[in-house]
Amino acid sequence: MPKPCAFCAIVAGDAPAHEVHRDDDTVAFLDVKPIFHGHVLLVPRQHVTTLAELPADRVPGFFALAQRLERAVESTMEAPGSLVLINNVVSQSVPHLHLHVIPRRPKDGLRFFLGPRHPYSDTDEAAEVAQRIAVALSDLPSSEHS
Repeated sequence: MPKPCAFCAIVAGDAPAHEVHRDDDTVAFLDVKPIFHGHVLLVPRQHVTTLAELPADRVPGFFALAQRLERAVESTMEAPGSLVLINNVVSQSVPHLHLHVIPRRPKDGLRFFLGPRHPYSDTDEAAEVAQRIAVALSDLPSSEHS
């Protein structure tokens, strides 16, 4: 039997959360294991695992709210910046799409995913990878879930 989704339980009101926002499409709440105080998670009410699965008509509202949350977290926590990120599958602790808004300060000590770096061997290799991604992108419909 699959493990129940912790975020669906919050969306349904069956699990406690310190909510900062709730509307017909989304719920935002404090992370229970915050990197820094003010660390907020934004989830769609609809259970999807990755950003690619979020219906295209829901994407603009989701990211407009993410922008507002970024400003609200930074101002509330008196932070000069923030880290906004989404993990898709790898490092995704709960298999439900969630966007992190994490307040940041200079020299806050946060170092976790920007290394090690793997540079291209030369500009030809970089150009070849860019071309392959461009072809894959052009093969995809512009709105997969609309």
